[in-house]
Amino acid sequence: MKARPILFNGAMVRAILADNKTVTRRAIKHQPDVPVTDAIARRECPHGPATANWYWRPKHGHLNGMPSHGWDFQCPYGQVGDRLWVRETFMDLLGTGVEHRPDPSGPLQRYAYATECPPGSYADEARKDMGLKWKPSIHMPRAACRLELEIVAVRVERLQVISRADIRAEGLVCPPELASDDVSPNYRDWYPAAFRELWESTGGDWVGNPWVWVVEFRRVLPEAMAATVAA
Repeated sequence: MKARPILFNGAMVRAILADNKTVTRRAIKHQPDVPVTDAIARRECPHGPATANWYWRPKHGHLNGMPSHGWDFQCPYGQVGDRLWVRETFMDLLGTGVEHRPDPSGPLQRYAYATECPPGSYADEARKDMGLKWKPSIHMPRAACRLELEIVAVRVERLQVISRADIRAEGLVCPPELASDDVSPNYRDWYPAAFRELWESTGGDWVGNPWVWVVEFRRVLPEAMAATVAA
């Protein structure tokens, strides 16, 4: 089992904590030059269609000095059974004097998380008064991780084939005033529009309809916390 870091924004962290988000889509770094089905038809793809473990990309030129018709890529986020530890916007409270004990008999809580201190909240205003600043998620150390995900499935597909059920699994919840009628145009249209907005908000290209890794997961107890509980 391998563990790799993965970044999520605040909204997606909240969705994971609420058990609403059980899958993430990430654009494949090297997009195929031609449709995989066309490559198979021309017998240029020795391994068949894209699978959970890899996808094939035609390559023109040489790889490591040797002629090659293509590259194989494995999912950079891991395979079934591997784990992802979530990096989120955080703060190290060590030495600030505001460490606290969520459990009176438990250890001091050293880290704070921006998802629990929304802008304008009492906690966020207190943070400002004390001159404390959030640290970007990319700088979060493994010790500060509170969310760990076990991969249960991996596949490759085009971004725009996503269904409403898939979008719900991505953590998006339709507003109650629209969700009351499953067949209304507003309800049907909300999901693809909301997911497109989410995808593009992180710099993704919706119109280009890229190939994406689809990584399904379940939330598990982080290893560091599990060790503490066992002790």
